[in-house]
Amino acid sequence: MKNIILYILLFFSFACFGQSTKEGKNLKSAHKASILSAVIPGAGQVYNKKYWKVPIIYASLTTSIYFIYDNQNKLTNYQDAYISRSNGGTDVYIDVYNDSQLLTIVDYYERNRDVSYIITAAIYLLNIVDASVDAHLFDFDISEDLSLETSPQIINTPNGKTPILSLKMNF
Repeated sequence: MKNIILYILLFFSFACFGQSTKEGKNLKSAHKASILSAVIPGAGQVYNKKYWKVPIIYASLTTSIYFIYDNQNKLTNYQDAYISRSNGGTDVYIDVYNDSQLLTIVDYYERNRDVSYIITAAIYLLNIVDASVDAHLFDFDISEDLSLETSPQIINTPNGKTPILSLKMNF
């Protein structure tokens, strides 16, 4: 029973699950990548040498900013029509929508504009998080050597000789 507990403790006490840093490697700073991406979207990805992500970031930001602009223009158009109608004037939608329908359309475009703002902020924050994560994982070893090597050994302990199972993991 004592040996089984020892084997379990040995299995879970390995410190080889982390990546070791090798001398001469060019380590990337996650803080610097985050700051670069916060100042200029995509600059952290360029710093991390992930150039292919920059067009995706700018296309996403441009699209979401376009939807903010488009929804704001439509919102202003329908609000002006409603205000004109409320003041006794006429508008281009007089024969198309009644007052409650016009208010529903105003609410619709206002909600879409607000959601577009949220999506733009989320894309901007994801850009920063992506740069930071890429910098953390820049030197991560992705070699094909995934192996587990076991060998029995006998070690001297204060209680005498104890058999152990040695595990060597490569990943």
